[in-house]
Amino acid sequence: TKKQGKMISIKTFTFNPFQENTYVITNANKACWIVDPGMFSASENEELLHYIKSQNLTPKAIINTHAHLDHILGVHFLQETFEIPFYIHELDEPTLQYGPIAASMYGLGTIQMPKSCNFYKDELFDLGGTPIQVIHTPGHAPGHVILYCASENWVINGDMLFAGSIGRTDLPGSNHDDMLTSLREKIVTLPDDTKVYCGHGIATTIKNEKATNPYLLNL
Repeated sequence: TKKQGKMISIKTFTFNPFQENTYVITNANKACWIVDPGMFSASENEELLHYIKSQNLTPKAIINTHAHLDHILGVHFLQETFEIPFYIHELDEPTLQYGPIAASMYGLGTIQMPKSCNFYKDELFDLGGTPIQVIHTPGHAPGHVILYCASENWVINGDMLFAGSIGRTDLPGSNHDDMLTSLREKIVTLPDDTKVYCGHGIATTIKNEKATNPYLLNL
């Protein structure tokens, strides 16, 4: 039997001084969802906008794995441009509120914060007919989530797992024990061939990280 083609495409952008990965998920109907928009400069805003317009996409929502500064820098611009909702886990609202302090600490000056935010209501988020699971994975941030699409065999896992590393736990609201629990119970339990889109760096697979990532060997 011929394998059904993928219904969803994922485009990766790398933005801001933290080299954060922003993802645009598009379905067959040209609806799109922007994950972790990190645009910091006018040229980065323009790069994302050009892609959306050139592909004739209709943005539906901003969906975030967590609310650390480098993952929210582009939210305000998208809210202004498209008037779309911005979703985070409710436990990450304090992380969001910390944004201006973090910006000044990192020397980024005054940033435009999101105008408003919505909280994920349940475990499934509908991407125009394709369900993705919103799985709470505290550790790197209290309200961190991963976005898992079983039918398409990928996960956008924010700053939990990287190729060869894991997310920091020395930030305000981070918790190292929670991080290890989330990795052990929610991340490495995903199917081996799941493609992992990371908040920074290259994409990988669960199988590859279980075999080579030093942080997963003693979970």
